[in-house]
Amino acid sequence: MAVVSGAPPPWPPWSAAAALFTAVGGTLLVGIIVAVAAVAAGAKSGNLPSWVGIVSSYGGDVVLIACALGFAGLRGRIHRSQLGLRAPQAVLPALGLMVAAGAAVFVFGLVWQHLVHLERQEDLTKKLGVDDGTGALVAIAVLVCVAAPIAEETFFRGFFFGAVRNWRGVWPAAIITGLVFGAVHVGSYSVAYLPPLAFLGFALCLVRWRTGSLYPCIALHAMNNGLAFAVLRHWTWWQVILTMLGALLAVGVVVLGAVKISQRHRAPSHTMTA
Repeated sequence: MAVVSGAPPPWPPWSAAAALFTAVGGTLLVGIIVAVAAVAAGAKSGNLPSWVGIVSSYGGDVVLIACALGFAGLRGRIHRSQLGLRAPQAVLPALGLMVAAGAAVFVFGLVWQHLVHLERQEDLTKKLGVDDGTGALVAIAVLVCVAAPIAEETFFRGFFFGAVRNWRGVWPAAIITGLVFGAVHVGSYSVAYLPPLAFLGFALCLVRWRTGSLYPCIALHAMNNGLAFAVLRHWTWWQVILTMLGALLAVGVVVLGAVKISQRHRAPSHTMTA
């Protein structure tokens, strides 16, 4: 499989740290604003309704995308290809790499679970209120399987990885991005569950680098989250498969739709490709 050639986008390494701190601060601010709005509407501050966490999480995803686009644009007008929003150089090798990365993430998770004696996986969906009705279930499923993969890949593999790569090269950038990706989930998971997330982040960086595209990363991330969501819900095998395929289809429709809109409303510009 050929390694993607060419220099990464001209984003200074410091912009990665600045974007990360801005994203974390922005996400916290969104959560505070939503919580205050809920209390003002009559909710008890010690027992906020589930929609507060759901809306805050969607807001956090918007913040991630905004930070990626904002800091990427500090050096001038950007093109979607700089964030990896372009087709892979070769489709079949990209699919093979997705399968290999997905298998590696799955095996790492099993080994880690055995080493630290984790008897059951933490269920983030319950913290968000997935059992509060059909509406909450659908909203959280879309959040976990569609919104989060798109936002997190745009920020971490689309922008952050590229900026850090300008500092220390591909492999250190992949390791750093993976560690940061795991660390930002500390508010949602206990520390024992973060290493598999960090390894997922690392593997997705390699997929981004080797394919030259963010699409395989988003697809793999969505299917991974779809698998986790369905398993945590204790659904049957066919429901698991449908959830994974549904997540893949949904992110495809959203991303390709966004690209089409971008093509219509922006004139072509000369940019350096990743």
